[in-house]
Amino acid sequence: MTELILALDVLTREEAVYIADKTAPYLDAIKIGYPLVLGAGMKIVHEIAGTGLPLIADFKVADIPNTNKLITEHAFQAGFSAIIAQGFTGSDSVEACVETAHDYGGSCYVVSEMSHPGALEFLSGENAARIASMAVECGADGIIAPATRPERVKALREIIGSKKILSPGVGAQGGDAKEIAPLIDGMIVGRSIYNAEDPAKAAKEYSFVRR
Repeated sequence: MTELILALDVLTREEAVYIADKTAPYLDAIKIGYPLVLGAGMKIVHEIAGTGLPLIADFKVADIPNTNKLITEHAFQAGFSAIIAQGFTGSDSVEACVETAHDYGGSCYVVSEMSHPGALEFLSGENAARIASMAVECGADGIIAPATRPERVKALREIIGSKKILSPGVGAQGGDAKEIAPLIDGMIVGRSIYNAEDPAKAAKEYSFVRR
């Protein structure tokens, strides 16, 4: 089964709570990033946690080890179950996130390759492969890999083995849900759900991956 993860990148508390409540029955987790936290404050984490779903902090943490540790601590203390970190900052910074996440009984995912076209300039090919290998060596729970490039997901799977792959880019960015679902562990969908006229209906349509 592939998990369905909602990327809740809306700007206001009201939107977030409404969409989370409506779509929760069809989801396995909700990913919250800077747009919502900056718009509604960290207190929104507690409110969305009311859905009973695990929450992923998509902060793409990318700093020195001590700063990464502090950010990760704040995320888990706020109620997140997992955090996403960038890998390009190096193994010591990634290890700080991984170790802190595990101290809190949570998970850490490392961005290996992003889903937008510009990622091909730096975060692809050999660089992405090196980050994926490092993520495994650092004990990360998995990586982030692009649903927009299934061939890259297959290549990165060869590197990380049974570690989890969460993939953004389905829908608005052009990723095909049916093509990518068999290759990954978690499919991340954002705008195609939260911008839909009926978010619950849209989430239900994507929930086929959970069967």
